[in-house]
Amino acid sequence: MTMLDRRLNAHRPDLADASLEGKVEAARFVNGSPARVAVPVAPLRPVADLARGIDTELLMGEDVTIFERSGGWCWLKAASDGYVGYMPEEMLTTAASEPTHMVNVQRTFVYQEPELRKPYRSVLSMGSRVHITGEAEARGNHYYLLADGTAIFSKHLQPIGSGKDADYVEIALQFLNTPYLWGGRSGLGIDCSGLVQLALLMTGRAAPRDTDMQAAGLGTPIDRSELHRGDLVFWKGHVAVMEDAETIIHANGHTMTVARENFEEAVERIGWLYEQPNGYRRPF
Repeated sequence: MTMLDRRLNAHRPDLADASLEGKVEAARFVNGSPARVAVPVAPLRPVADLARGIDTELLMGEDVTIFERSGGWCWLKAASDGYVGYMPEEMLTTAASEPTHMVNVQRTFVYQEPELRKPYRSVLSMGSRVHITGEAEARGNHYYLLADGTAIFSKHLQPIGSGKDADYVEIALQFLNTPYLWGGRSGLGIDCSGLVQLALLMTGRAAPRDTDMQAAGLGTPIDRSELHRGDLVFWKGHVAVMEDAETIIHANGHTMTVARENFEEAVERIGWLYEQPNGYRRPF
């Protein structure tokens, strides 16, 4: 049997995704059942243990397929990028309505009612999906309403499927100074490949989750001499976005933020500890 990447293929000796039958060995194969993320940010782990670091995060309203529910945990696969892992069952729902809109700013508040002076219930990241049931005006502001009566400032949302003409570099720039978080994929904390993936997502473009996946198959390879705005620079375990021919944007462990940096200076700095860039790609 072929050895498959556990990050993208749901298989264990006792259980596996039915689509992998004939490709892996398992005692039982299942089709899985649909569910949806019901919390603002839901960490996904390689094992069912809160003490383990996270691989990635899923956002409110994103779809998953659950293969197993056991001991308060779900073993699942994300619909957006195919990532497989474990998440507490309480973070998921099977009752949520189909999302109609997506958050299009770094972060936004969900107010208990359409009034900015009222307390907020939660904070949603860019890329979060919600189901809008109505609209309201208050103090000159326009809000979209959720089924429970809570409200989001309407300009902080865009209809699902819109935004295809947006500049993904401009979207990435909204995350400047956001804290770096290993495995992070939200406006609360983000890592280098998460920044690339989420910015592209907002323009309707799919991207693999991890740096090695992006370096292997996102867009097309180019030469260093061809770099321009929007191209990607890869190091072993790291990726940056070219803002222009001289400047990169990247979530990094040096500043522990999403930061701008001169490209040549970054190459020199990173080279002292790691290696030179090992690839350049144009994502679309």
